[in-house]
Amino acid sequence: MKKIAFINQRYGLEVVGGSEYYTRLIAEHLKDKFEVEILTTKALDYVTWENHYEKDVEDINGITVRRFNVDKERDSAKFNQFTGEILKPGYQRTAKDERDWVDAQGPFCPELVKYISENKDNYDLFIFVTYLYYTSCIGMREVFEKSVFIPTAHDEPYINFSIYEDIFKKCQAIIFLTDEEKEFVQNKFNNSNIPNVVTAVGIDMPEDYSVDDDSFKKKYGDYVIYVGRIDASKGCDTLFEYFQEYKKRNNNDLKLLLMGKDVMGIPEHKDIINLGFVSEEDKFAGVLNAKALILPSPFESLSISVLEALQVETPVIVNGKCEVLKGHCIKSNAGLYYKNYPEFEGCLNYMLDHEDVRLEMGRLGKKYVDSFYRWDIVVNKISELFEKAAK
Repeated sequence: MKKIAFINQRYGLEVVGGSEYYTRLIAEHLKDKFEVEILTTKALDYVTWENHYEKDVEDINGITVRRFNVDKERDSAKFNQFTGEILKPGYQRTAKDERDWVDAQGPFCPELVKYISENKDNYDLFIFVTYLYYTSCIGMREVFEKSVFIPTAHDEPYINFSIYEDIFKKCQAIIFLTDEEKEFVQNKFNNSNIPNVVTAVGIDMPEDYSVDDDSFKKKYGDYVIYVGRIDASKGCDTLFEYFQEYKKRNNNDLKLLLMGKDVMGIPEHKDIINLGFVSEEDKFAGVLNAKALILPSPFESLSISVLEALQVETPVIVNGKCEVLKGHCIKSNAGLYYKNYPEFEGCLNYMLDHEDVRLEMGRLGKKYVDSFYRWDIVVNKISELFEKAAK
């Protein structure tokens, strides 16, 4: 059995984050085919990267997790100021600027990089998840010849930094989460020669999940729901702005329910309800009863929350500026997308006024997920790629 290591910036049952949750799902579903370990940091908070976990090694759901100290926390104010400076139009970024930015972005964890370098012969493959962070950008350079890359890439300013070019061109294989990501990356880095597959995750339902659970509808009436980190970087500031404008212009009882950690502040409004962290069972019950799940993020490489909504036959409303989210809607016929406030209002009212179409969209969404996001398909594709890359 080949031994593989996943490298991600954070890892744990309590870690809420797209690529982090994705890494845990994939690792747990591959542990019967490979000897799987996780190499990560002791950080829990992605804003500061403060060391949180005390154990160097622990077992989580049958997988060995090795944690390494973050050497310095991130100063958000200084980091944001530095980012603004080097992204100014006309600014001539140097190689030092970019390396300094990656170090400041963090999590700055030289111990992890040293471990990879000193133990490269003890693993058959190293799988680096998410291109953006120090752990991938610096760690992969120690083991290009044994590296598989899951970049979770999308069109954002940082991907234009030249420091990232090597990791997209020198890895041994790439896993793309969507067709849109593959097209974007290959066009940008001209790396179609690298073996790759397009696959993402399977969608698991809680064991006691029930399609007859109408508890949220009884409690809240008609509502749309957002699931994930409540953050301006996820488009939540615009979502709040648009929803408050919608309530001014439309005389109905529609509510916006939020599930997730608030890192930006939520406006006080009687129809914006924050439930914070909830159980998996409550999450699915909340999504099941919603008129639609809303994802306002302009930058997504997959969105598990969208796929989970479609799995329970709840259509989605997404930011049309994100090609991946727009692609889910077009390929599934199970969602609407908007690019401005009038379109946002139109999407909400269409879901409310066309119940028969909304229900049909839900059925089509489940068919889409069942066709492309089953664990047997995902595991087989990834396993075949790993076996070839490890030869």
